[in-house]
Amino acid sequence: MKYILGTKVNMTQLFDESGKVAPVTIVKAMPNVVTGIKTIDRDGYTAVQVGTVEQKESRVNKAQLGQFAGKGYKEMQEFRTEGAPEAAIGDTLTVESFEKGDSVTVSGTSKAKGFQGVVKRYNFKGGPRSHGQKHSEREPGSIGGGLRTHVPKGMRMAGRMGGDTVTVKGLKIVAVDAENNLLYISGAVPGRRGTVISIVG
Repeated sequence: MKYILGTKVNMTQLFDESGKVAPVTIVKAMPNVVTGIKTIDRDGYTAVQVGTVEQKESRVNKAQLGQFAGKGYKEMQEFRTEGAPEAAIGDTLTVESFEKGDSVTVSGTSKAKGFQGVVKRYNFKGGPRSHGQKHSEREPGSIGGGLRTHVPKGMRMAGRMGGDTVTVKGLKIVAVDAENNLLYISGAVPGRRGTVISIVG
């Protein structure tokens, strides 16, 4: 099992040997340090805890300083494993563990778009533009339920949009730049530039 934490850089396109173009997302994955191992006996599940980009000691609480031998990390995450983890505390994970053609699952936080109406949030059609309809182009329409005297649970209405954890499966590693700690992943991954991305292969 392969896994690493990185940050989204931007999107671009790459050409293969035959001249075919592919849209890719560049993810910068600095070396990850294994900071903890979860076991069935002690924790009830198996996982590897990793951290990336060391933090200033003044910005780390005492609990983390004690656990991580006087170090702290800006981003940390656990990756569940099926069996006992092969990694050990202190091991370093780099982009070199991935190869061109690997199939990966990518997770990140989608762009937050604030409070949005139903047309943008759920692709509602809106009201008609004629026959006396003057101010209903982007209204949701009836929210009742016929005979019911309350709004049914789960009714699609205006509200906050985005800012959710999104997972995309079946993406491919198009190229690996070990010198610059970059992974080129086919297609789009969730989030804005700088979003923390977890990659599992």
